[in-house]
Amino acid sequence: MINVILVEDDLALAGNIIDYFELENIICDHAANGVAALNLIRDNHYQVIILDLNLPRMDGLQICQALRDEGDDTSVIMLTARDQLEDKLAGFATGCDDYLVKPFAMMELVVRVKTLAKRKSGEIKRLELAGLCLDLDSRDASYQGNRLKLSPTGMVILETLLRAYPNLVTRQGLLQAIWGDEQPDSNALKVHIHHLRKALSVCDPALTLDAIPRQGFKLHCHKEEV
Repeated sequence: MINVILVEDDLALAGNIIDYFELENIICDHAANGVAALNLIRDNHYQVIILDLNLPRMDGLQICQALRDEGDDTSVIMLTARDQLEDKLAGFATGCDDYLVKPFAMMELVVRVKTLAKRKSGEIKRLELAGLCLDLDSRDASYQGNRLKLSPTGMVILETLLRAYPNLVTRQGLLQAIWGDEQPDSNALKVHIHHLRKALSVCDPALTLDAIPRQGFKLHCHKEEV
């Protein structure tokens, strides 16, 4: 089952899309303006966000930009009646992953949703959690503005864990992310996890890197449990 949000102020079109999605086993929340959409997206987990470009209170470009600035890597499809190249470039510049011009075939939208639901967006520039920030352009990690000393491998581990949060990453998943198919026959991962924990020790004590026996590793933000 795929979980998406549709942000569209044309209620007739929104109703048609939601009905079609139901036939395709796609669960769809709906918002008719940008501010309501942003609140729903921040409070829920969606696999795909479908954004109309022209919206009341906050347009699709502003929503997409805000989400990427916050480190949200949910895939975004932009819907619009504009078919000019400049409009498409503006959408991609704010971090959308796909672009569909109205009118469109419902099946085409479904295919694009199913494709994007399988992956996180590669358009975000920063990952954040509890004051910890990883800038994906500069490859710098910091806590409340203070730079953390991490090796390139430590950066890869941290990025993988942040992208997966709040879910865990299996040991094999981390090995694949770091070394691909050329994995070392040693305790190298254990050593890198130790160094990453040491680097994170200067951060908020509520943020921990936990080993889950026989499952994998995950970042844990204890503040969210309060």
